[in-house]
This record gives sequence, structure tokens and C-alpha cells, in this order.
Amino acid sequence: MAFELKQNLKLTQQLVMTPQLQQAIKLLQLSRLDLVDTINQEMEENPLLEEITSDEDPEAEKKIEPEQTEEGEREEIKTPERTEELTGAGDGREEFDWDSYLEDYGPMGVTYDRKEGPAPSWENLLVVKSSLTDILMWQLRLSPFTEDQQRVGEQIIGNLDQNGYLAATTEEISLQEKVAPAFVEEVLTKIQEFDPAGIAARDLKECLLIQARMAGEARLLVERIICDHLKDLEIKNYGYIARKMKAPLADVLAAVAIIINMDPKPGSVYNEERIQTIVPDVFVVKSGDDYKIALNDDGLPRLRISNFYREIMSGRSGGAKAQNGKNYIKERVQSATWLIKSIQQRQKTIYRVAESIVRFQKEFFDGGIGFLKPLILRDVADDVEMHESTISRVVTNKYMHTPRGIYEMKYFFGSSIRRNGGDDVASKSVQEDIRKIIGDEDPRKPLSDQEIVKRLAESRITIARRTVAKYREMMKILPSSRRKKYY
Repeated sequence: MAFELKQNLKLTQQLVMTPQLQQAIKLLQLSRLDLVDTINQEMEENPLLEEITSDEDPEAEKKIEPEQTEEGEREEIKTPERTEELTGAGDGREEFDWDSYLEDYGPMGVTYDRKEGPAPSWENLLVVKSSLTDILMWQLRLSPFTEDQQRVGEQIIGNLDQNGYLAATTEEISLQEKVAPAFVEEVLTKIQEFDPAGIAARDLKECLLIQARMAGEARLLVERIICDHLKDLEIKNYGYIARKMKAPLADVLAAVAIIINMDPKPGSVYNEERIQTIVPDVFVVKSGDDYKIALNDDGLPRLRISNFYREIMSGRSGGAKAQNGKNYIKERVQSATWLIKSIQQRQKTIYRVAESIVRFQKEFFDGGIGFLKPLILRDVADDVEMHESTISRVVTNKYMHTPRGIYEMKYFFGSSIRRNGGDDVASKSVQEDIRKIIGDEDPRKPLSDQEIVKRLAESRITIARRTVAKYREMMKILPSSRRKKYY
């Protein structure tokens, strides 16, 4: 057997993920808030980047807004010039002419800008909401407790979860405070009389029993139902409860009405969840019979290369130090150039995708969710001549302000359901039809999933019963046995 060494030449083509292309892809999939954080971080790390303030921006007063003129006609809106998808060709380090360099990234197409100045921060307008602990500690200090009782009471209040339930046992609290468990039970009973009713309970049954003490005339029957028939109450088996308790069904239904009005999570009203404000990336404005797209650049820093370093690179600033720093500046300026171009590309891509979505879903903006069309990523990708993965990155965590409300851009994509003798209908439209059918039903005789299937068949929509059940669960709608009302 002989071994030989040979050399072969082979020409291949492959896509190389350069750092610049990776940065462009990363910027494309970032949300608006993450993009602002990324830009601010780049400005901290790259001394050549600086932000253009509104006072320095000569184009601030020239931004186009989709407002109606005095003649009643809409302003002419320019669409951004067609750009190609980033492919990563080149490494972004080519020489360029400083005198003709674009100093900043300007608005792409239509932009939305507040001419009256920056809006006040909502956080500065909101009052501080009292927490559950603050409310209970305030009541504890007003109560005639001894020093030991107040100390144990503080320990109990500190061990309540966000729903107001006691997360620790009385034995654990007694060991922590070095008191008898009976003493902890005594303090716990007094704290359970605090507002809101049902606070400091150890489980759902105890929480409802605490509130049942205020039930009045039907208190005894209410307590018996809570203690012995909580599971039957959950499935609305009221006839069985009446037979087991040997009580009239009308009395049982009256007691159930009292229990239903109780709060199973008394502490949730004071939880400290913050409401997050959504800032849209795109505005959709109705203009006559058509819709126009406006990018929201409000709040996004506008970048340019620092004039000081431009002078150094152009040779106008002499000296040995300036000459020695040119190599470092050249590397940083290439990084800044690619960042600015990536942001430009990101804005243009979002604009084109939003424009395509509006073109596909025009009937939705005219008529509502019932006219939402089936749409997949490939449809938009073919329309704007980009890859599906690019479209997926664009529509994630991007929001669109429309005359119908604020929607995430991926909301407009969904599967289709075939309609007999007609066009396909979007699954979200079918879900809305199911919601309307259930909303119009008789609460004493709720419709089963099979009956909903028959109702949809009348609209030439054929789906299986399990599909109705799946959509109902997605919309958090209870089954018919638990939607039934007896009073």
C-alpha cells in the first residue's frame, strides 16, 4: 500500500459572519428601549460618537408630520429609498472621504416629532402607592397591642405574600420570636381582623371563612359551604350541595352569591406591579382612503462623528500627539461608521416591513379584527425581498400605533382557517367570533363547544370541537359547565 500527498484547488463560496454583520443583526432584533441603551453604551465606549441636540439640528423644523393642511389635503409623504438587506460584504474598513461623510443618521421616510418639546416623564407624575405592608403596619400601630404582640405582629406582616396569605407557620414565627405558638395564634387572630378582609389567612378556606364572619343573616350556611363543599362550589354543583345540606336550593344560591363576591386574594389589590408604558416604533395614520407610515424617532439619539476628531483625521490639527493618535481614531471611526449605517438600515427595514403589513392588512384597519387576513412571514419576506429570519427579527418587540390601537407587529401574523366556498380567514378572527358567540349566550344555558362549532358552521367556518376548546383556553374563557349562572 502506497501513500501519496497531493494538492487540490477548489473554489467555494460561503457566508462569513463578520463582527459588523453580527452587530447589524443584533440591532435589528432589539426593542426600542434596548436600542437606546445600546446606543448610549456605544457612546460611552467610543469617544468619536456624539449626540446631536435639538438646538444643533437644522432639520428639526423640517420634519414631516402626517397632519392635515388648511386646504384639507394630506401632506405628500416620501417613502424611503429602496435598500437591500445587509449581507456582510466587506469589513467596513474602506477608506472614505471625510468631506462628504454623512455626519448623522437622519429620518427614514416619515418621522413623528413633538414640536412643542420633550414630553414630561410619566414617572414624575405618578403618586407613590401604599403597599400592603404599609397599610397593615399602620393598622398595627393604631391597635392596642403590647410590645411583644406588636413585635410578633410585625413578624406576621413581614411573612405575608403578595396575595395576603401567611407564608410561614405559627411554629416558625414562635421559634423566631421565642414565644409560645398559642401567643402567635392570638396575635394572628387579631391581625386577621385588619383591612382588607381575609388578610393573613393560611389557605383559601380560612381566607373565605374570615370574610364569612361579616356575611350577616346567611353566615352559618355560608360557613358550612366553605368548610364542606368548596370543591363542589368550584364546579358549580349547587344541586348536590343543596341535597347534602338538606337546604332549599334558593338559600344555597343566595349563600353562593355571597361567597362569589368575596376576594380570594385580598392582598393583590396592593401589590406593587408597575404598569409599563409601550412606546410605538411605527405610527399608522389614516390619510383619506389610504394609510401612511411614520417612524417614531422621538427619543432615539441622533449620532455623528465628533468634529474634534474629524479635524485630527483631516490633518488640520497638527502636532506629534495628533499624528500618533490617528491610527486609534481610524479604528474607532470605522466602528462608529458601521453603527450609524446599521441604525439607518434598521430604520429603513422596519419602515418597509410596516408598509408591507399595512398593505396586506388594509381591511383590518378599515373594518376591525373580523377582517384580519391570514399572513405568514414568507408573504412579507417575498414582498420586501428579504429573508424570513430578517422579518422575524423585525416584528419581534416592535410595536405599531394604529387607529385600532397599539399592536405588536407580529400580531398581524397568524395561521389561516379554511372557509367553505370563500377565502381563508385568520385564526384571530375566528377567536373573536367565538368570543362574541359566548358573549351573546344565555348565562343560564351556556353553549357547549360543540354548539359553538355549529354556530361557526353557519358562517361557513368549519373547525373541530377541540380547536374551539383550544381557542377558548387561549382566551381564558371557562367551559360551559363553569360559565353557567343560576341567579
